[in-house]
Amino acid sequence: MPTAYDIEISIRAMRDIAANGRRRRRDATNGPVDLIVCVADHFEPRVGSADAVTARRRLDDWLDRYPAIADCHHDADGRRPAHSFFYPWDEYCREEALLLQQLCREGYGEIEIHLHHCDDTEATLRTKLESAIAEFRACGALSTWPSGRPAFAFIHGNWALDNSRQDGDRNFCGVNSEIRLLRDLGCYADFTFPAWHQEAQPRVTNAIYYATDDPAAPKSHDRGIRATVGASDQGDLLLVQGTLTTFLDRTANGMRLAMDDSDLASYRRYAPKRADRWIHAGIHVDGLPNRVFVKLHCHGAADDNLECLLGADLDAMFTDLENRYNDGVRYRLHYVTAREMFNIIRATELDVSLPPDAARDYLLKPPAKPIDLISDRLVQPVAEREEAIPGAS
Repeated sequence: MPTAYDIEISIRAMRDIAANGRRRRRDATNGPVDLIVCVADHFEPRVGSADAVTARRRLDDWLDRYPAIADCHHDADGRRPAHSFFYPWDEYCREEALLLQQLCREGYGEIEIHLHHCDDTEATLRTKLESAIAEFRACGALSTWPSGRPAFAFIHGNWALDNSRQDGDRNFCGVNSEIRLLRDLGCYADFTFPAWHQEAQPRVTNAIYYATDDPAAPKSHDRGIRATVGASDQGDLLLVQGTLTTFLDRTANGMRLAMDDSDLASYRRYAPKRADRWIHAGIHVDGLPNRVFVKLHCHGAADDNLECLLGADLDAMFTDLENRYNDGVRYRLHYVTAREMFNIIRATELDVSLPPDAARDYLLKPPAKPIDLISDRLVQPVAEREEAIPGAS
């Protein structure tokens, strides 16, 4: 049964999509709608407390099967789909990271930071994040700010950004100042949400927006300022949300109201009507509704999801998007990584005349550090794995 908060979020989601539609009618310009599509994968080869053999088998599936899928597809810019692997630091293995980075260096995606953590203080969380940043960069991942400091995107593995989830007696974060800490360490955007059925889900839905941290209180991202043409850095951290939209679902007992949270999963297979919902939601930077940002998420290393995504669903989704949303007249399709999506958002804020393809590296450049991936000195996990947490992502 839905909770009172679920009902509130459902109403807010419908309201926010309607508001996006009004902005689109008010601000739309002539020409095609640019669709900026990113798949943010909570990529956990060790999900379910899997052993190293199982984790490697899952990773190998992606290394072997994803390139064959991506090579068959191209967007309006001639770019193939590129996956954003948010790899969990608390389940980290350098051998896995190096192999995944090799896939990314071949043009199939980029690696960003994912972290499950609980009962932390600001000091203990800072230590974890600093260690993650250093190790990911040593493996050739992560971008760099123009100032030279590391730049990374973030997913909170328990949905509990800024201490926003405390189910029962369990604290799934512990740090009210997490948003400020992420900013200080170089995080360029959070890609955690939506989080359907979670109290961590912010009341802002279907938006790209800035949150300002209140270190004295949790869930500072519950409110924020929408990203807007002509302005940037309107808070401590940019949040890039995926679609959260209600729809009528046909079941054996008739029609029921359901929620599409833009999750690519075995329990909700891809169908063209899903793409229609994501695009209709119209998530955009205020002032330019003709540039729609579609941030999808998945848990692509979990066995059931892996088989659906690599077996049929990713190919079906890319094919459908290219057939129906890439005619060059009404729509232009752009496959992007999380970093490229951020760059296009920032360019939309500050240089709206720059087309999406030219804005992919607008501020943050691709990870540039070359590494020798053929090594007999690969090490075992360098981060102690935390206790498995029910409901973790």
